[in-house]
Amino acid sequence: MNIIVVGDGKVGLSITAQLSREGHNLTIIDSNPNVLETSVEQYDVMILHGNGASLPVLREAGAEKADLLIAVTSTDEVNMLTCILARRLGTRHTIARVRNPEYAEQLQFLREELGLSMTVNPELAAAAEAYHILQFPSFLRRETFAKGLVEIVELRVGPDSRLRDIPLNRMQQAMSVKTLVCAVERQGKAFIPGGDFVLQEGDKIHVTAAAGDLARLVSLLGLTNQKIHSCMIIGGSRIAYYLAAMLLKSHISVKIIEQSRARCEELSNLLPKAVIIHGDGNRQRLLLEEGLRETDALVTLTGMDEQNIILSLYGSHEGVGKVITKISQTEYYPVIQDMGIESVISPKALSATEVVRYVRAMANATGGSVVAMTELADGQVEALEFLATLDILYLNRPLSETPIRKDILIACIIRHGKNLIPQGNDSLQEGDGVIVISPRGLAITNLDDIFEK
Repeated sequence: MNIIVVGDGKVGLSITAQLSREGHNLTIIDSNPNVLETSVEQYDVMILHGNGASLPVLREAGAEKADLLIAVTSTDEVNMLTCILARRLGTRHTIARVRNPEYAEQLQFLREELGLSMTVNPELAAAAEAYHILQFPSFLRRETFAKGLVEIVELRVGPDSRLRDIPLNRMQQAMSVKTLVCAVERQGKAFIPGGDFVLQEGDKIHVTAAAGDLARLVSLLGLTNQKIHSCMIIGGSRIAYYLAAMLLKSHISVKIIEQSRARCEELSNLLPKAVIIHGDGNRQRLLLEEGLRETDALVTLTGMDEQNIILSLYGSHEGVGKVITKISQTEYYPVIQDMGIESVISPKALSATEVVRYVRAMANATGGSVVAMTELADGQVEALEFLATLDILYLNRPLSETPIRKDILIACIIRHGKNLIPQGNDSLQEGDGVIVISPRGLAITNLDDIFEK
């Protein structure tokens, strides 16, 4: 596909990296020649120095024949204007990054009136991810599929875990709840395990389960699931605002520490039920005075990865039960996790994944295309949701007789609102939701791609 990316900052570069890996023809537009040089050195892309909201620049980039334009500059209004101009020139689809909370309630109207195919909000996505994790603090991460019916949760196999040293084909006996381990991360390497795979202490596992079984899963694994009643947020960013609003709505007390007095006053007006502290969140004395040791959760949202890492380590050292860290440099995930930081959110990675899902759905609109997707195991594995349509291969054939690729796992089938952990005698039927686990790099765009050719 011919794709134009306008804006080569953190989010734009992350989108470029993923789409380049999947073989699309990319043209990158940015007003900063230095960031363009970075992209052309790392990826097989065309670059164009200029203003993406300029008609001559868009024409030069080939907007008349482009399949998709993605506008992710730092300014919402520029992104929306760029998409309007691109659509007028003939670009088939447009995606705009829209971050301002004032626009959040108008997104449906904006999409319809401006002809946007999709909007992405990295800060809102990161806040939702953090809130999702805080609902079940025992899990390192949670991903939702099938409109909330299915969850893939990440947890670590501890020294006293009931799963330690047992093969996965005996997991049902040990758990007495319908689950499936769909990915395992061991010493930085990801596996899509078979039934004879034996779990070890220290493994990070991704478990598929029905949303209603999560509390039972926590109990059976002997994990503590202390409910979050209070949360301290360091940094008063847009993510902090979105997250605080979600937490307050769930009757969780929120305290935000922010250096800028003007931002503190703004947050006080936006979040009257939150406690807003004007101060330097890097000062240990201030954190202790504001009750760091007594808070249930700490979320570090400053603009610097280094600060977030140090503050998260300090929070864990002081006994905070749940710590979530915002990170921009996702390539350092393995190092960070070796330091003991396990619940990490990345706004740019979340947005890039959302865009790639849309692009894959565009690439195959004949049925069975991607409905949702996310990355697992530090991006080494993908979880994808498909809708089984009448035209897919091997419909109604038992899975034991279906030539599924050896590197693919069908983790769950959703049929008539119920979850099914598939067995050999089960089959795919029209209308099924299908959760598929795949190694990254296969670029699965259609349900038929999971079968041997």
